[in-house]
Amino acid sequence: VPMAFRDVNARRHIGLQQLSSLASTGRTFLGPMKSHKFIVDESTNQSTLICSAVRLIESLDLSSAAGQLLNETIQAQNKEFKTGMSTLLFLVGAWSNAVVECLQQNVPVSAIVSVMSEGLNSCCERVQCLQISIHDVNKELCSSRVKPNAFESKTCQVGHDGLTNPQNLMSFRRHISAPEEVIPINSCSHQGDDCNFNKCLVSPLFGFGSVASPVKAAGDKSSSVISASGVIASSCIKQKLTHSRHFSTLGKSHFSSQQGNFQGYLSGPSADPCECCSLGHLAMALSHGNQTSVKLLQSIAAYQQERAECSGSSQLNIAEIVTCCLLGLPETYSCVSPGFVTLVSPEQATVIKHLEEKPLRILLMDGDLTEQYRHLGFNRPCNVRTILEHPNLQGGRAEDVWLSRVLDILISFEVNLVLVKGNVCENLMEKCITNRISVIGSVARDVLGAFGEVTGAQPVTYLTQVNASCVGNGAQVELWKASDGRAMDLGELVPVRVSARGVPLLTAVLTTAVPSKVQLIEDQFWTLVYRLHHALKDGKVFPGGGAVELLCLSHIQVLTEQPVRPGNEKAVKEFPSPWLAGYQSIVLQALASGWKRYLSVVMCNTAKTGSELEACASVDHHLKKAADCGSPSVYVLEEFRRGGVLRGGSGPFPDHGEGLKVCDNVAAKTEAWRRALDLVLLVLQTDAEIITGPRRNQLLNSRVSSEFMFL
Repeated sequence: VPMAFRDVNARRHIGLQQLSSLASTGRTFLGPMKSHKFIVDESTNQSTLICSAVRLIESLDLSSAAGQLLNETIQAQNKEFKTGMSTLLFLVGAWSNAVVECLQQNVPVSAIVSVMSEGLNSCCERVQCLQISIHDVNKELCSSRVKPNAFESKTCQVGHDGLTNPQNLMSFRRHISAPEEVIPINSCSHQGDDCNFNKCLVSPLFGFGSVASPVKAAGDKSSSVISASGVIASSCIKQKLTHSRHFSTLGKSHFSSQQGNFQGYLSGPSADPCECCSLGHLAMALSHGNQTSVKLLQSIAAYQQERAECSGSSQLNIAEIVTCCLLGLPETYSCVSPGFVTLVSPEQATVIKHLEEKPLRILLMDGDLTEQYRHLGFNRPCNVRTILEHPNLQGGRAEDVWLSRVLDILISFEVNLVLVKGNVCENLMEKCITNRISVIGSVARDVLGAFGEVTGAQPVTYLTQVNASCVGNGAQVELWKASDGRAMDLGELVPVRVSARGVPLLTAVLTTAVPSKVQLIEDQFWTLVYRLHHALKDGKVFPGGGAVELLCLSHIQVLTEQPVRPGNEKAVKEFPSPWLAGYQSIVLQALASGWKRYLSVVMCNTAKTGSELEACASVDHHLKKAADCGSPSVYVLEEFRRGGVLRGGSGPFPDHGEGLKVCDNVAAKTEAWRRALDLVLLVLQTDAEIITGPRRNQLLNSRVSSEFMFL
């Protein structure tokens, strides 16, 4: 029976092999220094640059049952957290290989399932001691803030305006003095209790190479910004190349004389992440090297924090954040604009230019603006073929009658702007353009809700429902302007900005000159947004840099070294069945191998070690030191304060020195572990059920009968 069992698992656990094969494609996505992949569409021959497990899985052949389960698992993680998918994908492959090795050592499936599940639960409980509250993590990160010489500056003068009035364009000049020093000043403050935040503003239209690097003035070699904490900060602008001369986002801006009007802004606290009450440090610690997105998020978080002083909420409001990707501009044009920025056709842009600086009457459509659209839940009668819904006594096509009726409604209520959640009929769009009515489709429901609150407009499903109370007032539209104050015409699509007094929406305008990077930069931005969102929601974070995985490995060592004896109450609590004692060590080591490979691959990807063997030796060295310390958790936290297990060499933020800490989300990380192991064990048990199926006689008479074990 043992030999038969070995043959069964060696040849018939195809699902585990498929999981391992699929997961191996995403190992380069681990760590802050990710290696991107090009995905080529065979139908269009267009390529897309990706660095996330979600985009990778969407491009792989998942015709197998194991592939479909893997896809569902990653999609579930993405839907709930928007982060942790790369970790999940890698651990699925690592634990699949580990389970196969256990099977080759004749470990029963039931023992693998039981010990691995209990081991993971025990590790998740053990690492709870590493959780750091948001308040404490700000103190911890600020205690290791960058030294002043990293932000040497003199002074600057920044124009400011009320953030609650998005129509006011923000302009400012920078004046740099020769001696470089840090000069404390009185922090900017808002006056009154009406939430009119007149903060010092700095445009984020710059290169993202330092904590606060504004647009460079002509002829200047250094620049400075004013933070709300009362510290003037700047950095010398130096171009650094990392991994690729084409896709590096760590470089700094080389714009010259880009002074003028700016729609983007970076409010005070985000300019200086060392402000303890702000989210600047936390956002940077969660960014894992994504400096492009962290600047934008710091700006958004700072503005929302100011608004939260009136509402009493400290959470990051994702419903008020929108993204707009512009192709054809350098990445240094990326900024945050108040209001809703989107792309329209040149014909629509002509209408919007005519409507600029005019108060508009706005209508919100919660559905498609087409003749055939019916609301969700609308059911036609069964077994009835509809020839004509309404008799057309005047003759003509049904669509023409509908177009004429819809246009009459818009004109009768003097509607200038229509925001539509779904698609818009092309013929209707043309007629609206002729009548100088701007219609914008594919607008998110949160955007509709935000404009509804400030303009008084009420969303309707069909235009026939429109009455005077459904139309709002006070909306404004204009062509979106770049950092030099010019409206941008990118050819096929033109960026425009829709706003209204008091609307809380902020649009992260993401720009790139590389078509294949459009999806990439948007994914990276939203990943960081959700990391910060979940960190605030959990109220705590894990120390990063491999600290949590190292404590798991140390804890498994302890569990492995304490056999199950009647007098060992702790071990019995972890693994209550004495039958598992013979397999406990093998299976726990297999579980640990997943985290050990994880740390090794991250160290290799970040060029901290030359090979996985060297990385494994480094991890073993840390484990030995943790055991000798007597308290592994204390050792791990100390390593985190020093820079983490993966420290050494240039980190994800080479300009910020060695002091920058990295943090991870608590719920997202542990849930990624659980989902990965649950998937592996599900495939393992499913394969076993197939092997021991009911077709006993047929299998006995087949040529491959020796490969099966019959119960």
